[in-house]
Amino acid sequence: MEWLVFLGGAVTALAGTIIQQNLAWPEKRILRQLDDAPSVDQTQFLREVDALLGPPVLSGNRVSLLQNGEQIFPAMLEAIRSAERSITFETYIYWSGEVGDAFAEALCERASAGVAVHVLIDWVGSQRIARATLQRMREAGVDVRLYRPLHFYQLWRMNNRTHRKLLVIDGRIGFTGGVGIADLWRGHAANPSQWRDLHFRVTGPVVAQMQAAFLDNWIRTTGQVLRGHDYFPSLQEADGADRHDGDHPVRAQMFTSSPNGGSDSMQLMYLLAIASARKSIDIAAAYFIPDRLILAQLRQARRRGVRIRVIMPHRRTDIGLVRHASRRLWGRLLRHGARLYLYEHTMYHAKMLIVDQALVSVGSTNFD
Repeated sequence: MEWLVFLGGAVTALAGTIIQQNLAWPEKRILRQLDDAPSVDQTQFLREVDALLGPPVLSGNRVSLLQNGEQIFPAMLEAIRSAERSITFETYIYWSGEVGDAFAEALCERASAGVAVHVLIDWVGSQRIARATLQRMREAGVDVRLYRPLHFYQLWRMNNRTHRKLLVIDGRIGFTGGVGIADLWRGHAANPSQWRDLHFRVTGPVVAQMQAAFLDNWIRTTGQVLRGHDYFPSLQEADGADRHDGDHPVRAQMFTSSPNGGSDSMQLMYLLAIASARKSIDIAAAYFIPDRLILAQLRQARRRGVRIRVIMPHRRTDIGLVRHASRRLWGRLLRHGARLYLYEHTMYHAKMLIVDQALVSVGSTNFD
């Protein structure tokens, strides 16, 4: 059986910013619970997600799991240093420190060598980066932009941040997942100062969709369209002939979610996947605050006999208010037989949904 992988990138709304845009409804709202749907390994399910979630599901991709900074950062830096034509890089958090300096050095070296390097950092998430680091990157030829900087005459922009974590090398290798560029993610989650997280290395046709996701916010920020072979090369499907260690080609789809448009995409994907579950639903969530519809869909899945397991942070969460909001919902799931697990050792920052060991959703979108 071939796995289906959803790669999700998000633009988020910051909680607590009371402005008009907060109160506006998204372009379309899902108000009703979904009926039980075809299982995730059926052609009908693929047909529906193709039509409803945007870009098509593509075959012939390889997705490799990277755990914690000990594996993630070396893999990303190795890919950056191998770039020959282009690097596109978008992140929410970029802080100065050992990790931030290593990325700045690698990006500067490639830009100095003639590689086109484009970096998009969220204005809020970059508040702890040294201005000297940004200046050094720009002087080396890195095209660094800040996503939606705040000005007194544009306060409404405070509410719209990029939470996407995307790195694309030569249009051929992509990375996405939960990590930011900061020392919080160093090491292997061996102590409370090292966060636990997941990231993914991607090759195959779906990398073009990841590049398009980067361009979505790049064009919003700069008005510049990046195109041509350096950014969108011909990408071949992987076959099973050269697989090793269980590394099978998978079908994959990249889609984005944003308060300015398409904010319902991730919710709809969750609803479709949960409604299609037959055996199991496993959720890894840094911030687990499902809305009313998703809670109802999870309870309906339990009534069908689907096993549900959720893992989330315990007391070492970075946002205590979110934990309190999440706890208010636990009883509604526990009463229906869901199993909730609290990760105690450090901050658990992973974001993943697995359905029936056949579909997995990964990326930067939180389950809130």
